[in-house]
Amino acid sequence: MVMGILNATPDSFYDGGQFKQLNYAVEHAAKMLAEGADIIDVGGVSTRPDAKEVSQQEEMDRVLPLIEKLGLSFKDVIISIDTFRSEVAKEALKVGAHIVNDISGGSKDVQMFETVAQLKCPYVLSHIQGTPQTMQLNPQYEDVVLEVVKELSLKVKQLEDAGVHDIIIDPGFGFGKTIEQNYELLAGIPLLNKAFKHPILLGLSRKSMLYKPLGLTPQESLNATTAAHMIALQNGAQLLRVHDVKEAKQAIQIWELSQAGL
Repeated sequence: MVMGILNATPDSFYDGGQFKQLNYAVEHAAKMLAEGADIIDVGGVSTRPDAKEVSQQEEMDRVLPLIEKLGLSFKDVIISIDTFRSEVAKEALKVGAHIVNDISGGSKDVQMFETVAQLKCPYVLSHIQGTPQTMQLNPQYEDVVLEVVKELSLKVKQLEDAGVHDIIIDPGFGFGKTIEQNYELLAGIPLLNKAFKHPILLGLSRKSMLYKPLGLTPQESLNATTAAHMIALQNGAQLLRVHDVKEAKQAIQIWELSQAGL
């Protein structure tokens, strides 16, 4: 499945500011849905390294009208709210969101797990070391794959104990990992599949682990993103969180054809 990114932010690393206005955001969602997006992921706070803090009220002002408008504009659209705040998650589901996508893995809001349990909604559990303001200063791991599995396993247990069972695992590419550690993690996705009964979501689209080694910009990194998506699929990812829906769907189609030929 493909989760299309819809940033209602002025400062996201790739498309910051493009979709702040409601009508432009809805048009972009329409484009992604036409290209085959299965989920629209709405975010009101940039989580790029060193991103500025945004108040809870400002985040709500950015995302709630957009979520409500998407629900009115597109029949049967599945919407995820990209937030680490339980109150934002709660209000987003009231106006039409279906999934909570929390890049902090519950670490920035101690009420998040309990809130998701009350909401009875799917939850994307992500791994992060540090915060968006600190995560890339000096991430340290002895074995990044094993440590990500261990930390996520503990949180899966907490979620299940709270009554949350519809969980999606996101190992958190770029969230407190060096470029080298990101590639170790990409190669280790089969281990995550063995460790968890839950589906694996990867957010690789146009990230610095792709464009920096090639000396490119985020805008120039679509080809690298498609290559990374194919590796992700081969290693067992079930969901891709992307900026470019059409190209991601094409990668999935080619991968499926290759599997049919085996």
